[in-house]
Amino acid sequence: MKYTEDHEWLRVDGDLVTVGITEHASEQLGDVVFVELPEAGRTVAKGDEIVVIESVKAASDIRAPLDGEIVEINQEIADNPGLVNEDPTGKAWFFKMKVADLSALDGMMDEAAYKEMIG
Repeated sequence: MKYTEDHEWLRVDGDLVTVGITEHASEQLGDVVFVELPEAGRTVAKGDEIVVIESVKAASDIRAPLDGEIVEINQEIADNPGLVNEDPTGKAWFFKMKVADLSALDGMMDEAAYKEMIG
């Protein structure tokens, strides 16, 4: 897996990348009560705001970590936002995207670098 400075994880499978938030981010948010996901088929650019998460503490946005197309969303977390707290790096993935350029992943952190960042 790769990690962003915005506390997202990315799991690569061929040219598809599954995106979610890290356990650290989930803990910082507190109890998640609402998730608004993007539409499948949407083309996004790195940095676009594409997901809204609301918790008892705050509202946050998830930005697209890469350029590409959203090909699948996880409706289960829209229906049951608490999954984000229960299983942030497993069942609570947010979306899958077909990435325009996989080499963009090369500059992202691995798990050891991410753990060092959150220290």
